[in-house]
Amino acid sequence: MTFSIVGHDPATGDLGVAVASKFLGVGAAVPAARLGQGAIATQSFANTLYKRDGLAALAGGADAAATLRSLTEADDQREERQVGIVDAAGRAVTFTGEGCNAWAGGVAGDGVAIQGNILTGPEVVEAMSDAWIEGEGRSLAQRLYAALVAGDAAGGDRRGRQSAALYVVSQTGGYTPGDDLAYDLRVDDHPDPVTELGRLLDIHDVLFKPPTDEELLPLAGELAQEVRSRLFTLGYDDLDTWAGVENLELRLRAGHIDTTVLRILRSQTPA
Repeated sequence: MTFSIVGHDPATGDLGVAVASKFLGVGAAVPAARLGQGAIATQSFANTLYKRDGLAALAGGADAAATLRSLTEADDQREERQVGIVDAAGRAVTFTGEGCNAWAGGVAGDGVAIQGNILTGPEVVEAMSDAWIEGEGRSLAQRLYAALVAGDAAGGDRRGRQSAALYVVSQTGGYTPGDDLAYDLRVDDHPDPVTELGRLLDIHDVLFKPPTDEELLPLAGELAQEVRSRLFTLGYDDLDTWAGVENLELRLRAGHIDTTVLRILRSQTPA
């Protein structure tokens, strides 16, 4: 009922899962990840305890293969399960029980586990694998999403579309310093969930992705005057207050304005 990809970025240590299914709220059931431990996708007749117990095994020092063995050997219904695991070192495994509905199967390689069941055919997993390889060098979130798009375009879940999700943990974290959760995006019920997930991913990166040095402009001279004038038009005394209202505070840098923030400010005010 689901196709998913579990991945690891060796350059950053980021770990994550992207998943889509003809199933309500697949993001609540399938993905789990913890920085420095690993990432897991549990699906088919999903045993959601695989997430808790699998992360505990990984945290205790078990690698991906040993974690998979401990989960499946303790599960009398393992032949109805499907699971992909990648550990913090990038070792990956995938498992498809003989009782999973066809087409079902998966592939695992360095830093990635891809699996699906009730698919239109093996071309779904193959397309995801090709997209993962072609996406080398991109951020983990974008690479996982590209693989999901490829699987969806190749046929995906043969019953149709309903939900999709992206879950990524990172050293840079998300909204609160010290929290490893960088992405937790879910489309729970939608006629085109993978496309909608991409829209949410774009919004997320606008709001939360830190600006690069190249995107930062000195807030001085004519530019500073323009920014003050536009803020005054909107009824704000300073950039920090306006950015907080617009949920752009994570993009602020002292003495600078980044090009994304400037573009949004200009779009809200007359020329």
